[in-house]
Amino acid sequence: MKGTVAPGFEPVREAFASVLAATDGGAAFSVVRRGEVLVELWGGPGWTRDTLVVLFSGTKGVVATVMALLRIDPLSPVSRYWPEFPSGDVSHVLSHTIGLPYVEADVSFLDNRANASALATQRPLWTPGSRVAYHAATYGYLCTELIRRVTGRSAGSVVRSLLGGFDIHLGTPASEDHRVARLTRSPDYRISTFLHDPVRRRVVDRMYRGLLEPATINSAEYRRAELAAGGATGTAAAMARLYDRICAGLVPAPVLASATSTWSSGTDAINDRPVRFGLGYELADSLGTYGPVEEAFGHSGAGGGRHGAWPEEGLGFSFTTSELQPEDTDRRGSLLLEALAGCL
Repeated sequence: MKGTVAPGFEPVREAFASVLAATDGGAAFSVVRRGEVLVELWGGPGWTRDTLVVLFSGTKGVVATVMALLRIDPLSPVSRYWPEFPSGDVSHVLSHTIGLPYVEADVSFLDNRANASALATQRPLWTPGSRVAYHAATYGYLCTELIRRVTGRSAGSVVRSLLGGFDIHLGTPASEDHRVARLTRSPDYRISTFLHDPVRRRVVDRMYRGLLEPATINSAEYRRAELAAGGATGTAAAMARLYDRICAGLVPAPVLASATSTWSSGTDAINDRPVRFGLGYELADSLGTYGPVEEAFGHSGAGGGRHGAWPEEGLGFSFTTSELQPEDTDRRGSLLLEALAGCL
């Protein structure tokens, strides 16, 4: 284990040592408060301060930030920006209530434009806004197309333009491949761990389409595809600094207040998991995903990644790991956030 903690944060170092012992691979944890680095720890075979990790759905928080910075009106119909899209508001896309959790057409999951076109002609499973269910992959296709319609540019290009000061990449260039951690899955890894209904399990299979297979998530094609739902790479230090800057005014306060208000909540209609969403951001939930605090926002990622902010403390944090573990048994992120809370 390497890195530093500020005085008074030694319990976080101890918790991180436990996390490394429970991880078959590498990990990193960073905390930044009002520009001050409180925690920056990393460890594991070959892991350095600059190790990039596929963020999986942590990418959604990055994209939510871009959507906020672009000032795309959440109450406007999607068709205002994307005339071919027949129903629903932008808020329905961002709050996972649009009713399009998978793509019916037989198109490559790496093709943003083809998937967006398919979704524009696909009938929603429910009236937009009437139910909430996590849109694991389609959130990305829909946001990517909205960004393209508003700016005329790809989502990766806009991330580079608006967030270029952070070591976060949507469309990771070949020049950075040497820094990317190789991902593995624990022997018991599985998705949608709250779901036991075999019918809806088939829906989940359609949602993911093999996206989390090791050969896929470790491929250059996956990292290059600018998948706005789960394909970005970043360091823990960069993600913690991003969320710290969001709290400090990167996103204007009125816009952030709206984006981090509750736009949807309840039991996921497909996954049976308790959820609570703002405009693209996950919010503090009954599972304690964001630690023992009442107010938090950010976005977790498949396999254990936790990235977010505690706005009342004015801090951002990020946990990255190369080993994917199942949500219902993975305690690594929770241990770190509980230790952090105890130090404040």
